[in-house]
Amino acid sequence: MKHFYVLLIAAIGLPVSIAAQESVLTKQEAISITLENNLGIRVSENLRKIDQNNAGVLNSGYLPTVTATGGGTFDRQTTEGELANGDIRTADGAETRRYNASVNLNYVLFDGLGRYYDYKRFKERSAQSELEVRQTIETTLLQLFSVYYEVARLEENALNLREALTISQRRLQRAEYQFEYGQNTGLDVLNAEVDVNTDSVNLLNAEQLLRNTKRDLNLILNRDLSESFAADTTVQFVPSLKMEEIRDQAKQNNVRMLLAEKDIKISEYSLKANRSGYLPTVGLTGSYGWNESNNNSPLAFVLQNTSTGISAGVNISWNLFDGGTTLTNGKNARIDFENQKLLKTQTELEVARDIENAWDSYQNALFVLEVQEKNLQTNQDNFNRSQERYQLGQITSIEFRQAQLNLLNAELAKSQAKYNAKLAELQLLQVSGQLLNEDF
Repeated sequence: MKHFYVLLIAAIGLPVSIAAQESVLTKQEAISITLENNLGIRVSENLRKIDQNNAGVLNSGYLPTVTATGGGTFDRQTTEGELANGDIRTADGAETRRYNASVNLNYVLFDGLGRYYDYKRFKERSAQSELEVRQTIETTLLQLFSVYYEVARLEENALNLREALTISQRRLQRAEYQFEYGQNTGLDVLNAEVDVNTDSVNLLNAEQLLRNTKRDLNLILNRDLSESFAADTTVQFVPSLKMEEIRDQAKQNNVRMLLAEKDIKISEYSLKANRSGYLPTVGLTGSYGWNESNNNSPLAFVLQNTSTGISAGVNISWNLFDGGTTLTNGKNARIDFENQKLLKTQTELEVARDIENAWDSYQNALFVLEVQEKNLQTNQDNFNRSQERYQLGQITSIEFRQAQLNLLNAELAKSQAKYNAKLAELQLLQVSGQLLNEDF
């Protein structure tokens, strides 16, 4: 049995000694690494760049198009012709070469304001993509701290379980001494051994769960999964949060509401752009060209001809009827615009509900934390008194074990309540649109 304890203590002591050498990963460091490395955030930022490119002047339709063309042809023909005086002349294998090159410009002067509203729609879409990046960052940070605080909680749990194991080991040692001197029966020794085994297994399981959770955090940080670190277990709460202020901030900063407003703007511009199909399009064309023709036929009046020059023109087109496509698109755009307004109303209701739920959860979590802190203090006092009485032989080992378990459960419950309260606070800040302004 003693060999078993030696192996068990060695297995537990190994991760403990490794943990003692781990550097602390602060919350700010975790945020910086996540913003730089997280794959979801990087994908979102790349999509934003695409929308920024689409909103640029090069995609606006306001710039002209310039094309260059060139070509050449070669003819070899046998030609017979009769002159006015009746003579007949024949050109056998006469060659004709023609060359041309030109630079052409096309510019739309007016397209019914379609490109104007399309350009504004692209601008709104670019601004919306900025909000989507922010939404991705907020979601990722909540996920980050959900796992980060779980690591911190498990570290505290492992510490409490390690202390419980130490107490149980001392109790076993005391029981063995008492048994050797005939002061108790072997039952106390067996009970103490069972408790040591139980505490040892609990600690081993807690250490394993801690290592697994650290890998989850490294995955979010997008770094080596075996990277070793320790979490900062200190938690600070935002002072004096008020419900009315949360509501006011949400109306101005909640990312879902801001995205809904952008959807309405984009839909409105799409509706206006579609109306351009009822108006004419006016365009400007211009070109500068060069043409050369070489003809060695004896029937030709000119053997070589070269011309260069500029040409320009204005054209207008008006689609009087396109089979009803423009009319149908306009109706659909109007329906989409109405839908976006309905979706915004729905989003406002959902955000109002989320605020109420988040506030109640936060207040409840703070109350539970306060209760658990008082409960921990009570159990700590009870354990201290029980330990003194146990050493004096005034209570049994079973009663002492119960006081020890009550203290351990109170410590675990208080740790859980602390991190639950902080996560509830972060969710409340996200709903109000203030998460990224929080000093973690």
